[in-house]
Amino acid sequence: MRAKKLISSILLNAAVIAFAASQCFAQSDPIYMNLGPAKAALYTPDSGPAPHVGVVVMHRTANFLAHSPCTELSARGFMLLCMNPRFDNNETQIRWEDIALDVRSGVNFLKTQPGITKIILFGHSGGGPTMSFYQAVAENGPPYCQGPNKLVQCGNNLAGLPPADGIVFADAHPGNPVVGVLRGNNPAVVNERRPDRLNPRLDPFDPKNGFNPTGSSTYSEEFKEKYFKGQAERMNRLIDEALENLRRIEEGKYIYPDNDVVVIPRAGGTFAGGGGSANLQQLDVSVHHNTVNPHKLLKNDGTIATQIVESVRVGNPDLAEQNASLDQGTKILTIKSFLSANAIRATHSLDEIDWCSSNNSVPCAVQAISVPVVFTAMGGFYFIRDNEVHYDLSASADKDFITIEGATHGFTPCVPCESFPGQYSNSFKNFFDYVAAWINARF
Repeated sequence: MRAKKLISSILLNAAVIAFAASQCFAQSDPIYMNLGPAKAALYTPDSGPAPHVGVVVMHRTANFLAHSPCTELSARGFMLLCMNPRFDNNETQIRWEDIALDVRSGVNFLKTQPGITKIILFGHSGGGPTMSFYQAVAENGPPYCQGPNKLVQCGNNLAGLPPADGIVFADAHPGNPVVGVLRGNNPAVVNERRPDRLNPRLDPFDPKNGFNPTGSSTYSEEFKEKYFKGQAERMNRLIDEALENLRRIEEGKYIYPDNDVVVIPRAGGTFAGGGGSANLQQLDVSVHHNTVNPHKLLKNDGTIATQIVESVRVGNPDLAEQNASLDQGTKILTIKSFLSANAIRATHSLDEIDWCSSNNSVPCAVQAISVPVVFTAMGGFYFIRDNEVHYDLSASADKDFITIEGATHGFTPCVPCESFPGQYSNSFKNFFDYVAAWINARF
């Protein structure tokens, strides 16, 4: 199917580019270490002036020890600390607020390195919420992540975090509660214990509703609105049940004294970007297809145009099979990991979200951040509109937003998106050149 060819081409391009980078730049001798419960790899330029800017790279759960920024940005003159948090590859046990302690260990480590005078946070995908949460708490203290609106209260152990000097958001999504559960759940599920019984009027994989099993789907505006509201309603039901069970645990009236499993069928996903398998953005390319206002587009030839920016992504009908499965379509969490890292209040999954009900939320955090920030979106993926929202909500006086033409979520060219061979061939290099120039111009 076209989606499988898309995934294969993305992986092939990533492998080729990663191999080429390792050969050309020879960033071949990182220093591996433990920083408390986190793991890290330190990359420094093989030649040239000693760096004075250090960059911390980390995700919510992914292994970023050899992520592409590690070699690409160190080859461009920066010191890179690429990290895995204490919850690497472990969504079930995650405690979102504790990850800030791992970012702190990375920031503090770079501050001790000779010659380093500035610290930049690099947040790719789920690393965007990770880094923005850290910086918001570092600038404002624990009160930022405490209050009656929060589903989970952070602790005072987050006091005194050293703030960074800037943040690079690399195709950052709004937060796992949004892309992974809120927009990723199938609202046709009417009984969490019988996910095989669906409300046909809300089933996104029913051709009668607009599903195309061989390409991009097309849903009516009426269906979309019912769907987005249905997703929010299901999320709120899941939150209410989890909060009630947590209350009973705290009162000593639950079957377990500490926690319990939360199973969310037809909401999982195993693909780039963390989105759940019922995300209409990945089925119908008209959803969040473009920016609302004109913004910068970094074209393949290196020039920059200012225009309404449109995504060139293609639909992924393979989500139908994923959504129905246990292994790929079901999220298995706990009460605490769900509420901490995967839950957010909303009345409409696309546009009416209580951004600050979760601490795992870029749109909430950027309103409390003052340092320079750059938001980059990938033109061959589906976070363009989200990054425009991040940019619009950002309180930073020095903020930038640009989309990389034809890039996948991993910065590589989206070959299935091309109208002719090589149309987006420079996306990887263009992205890292732009990020390096942005950093150098400010620090």
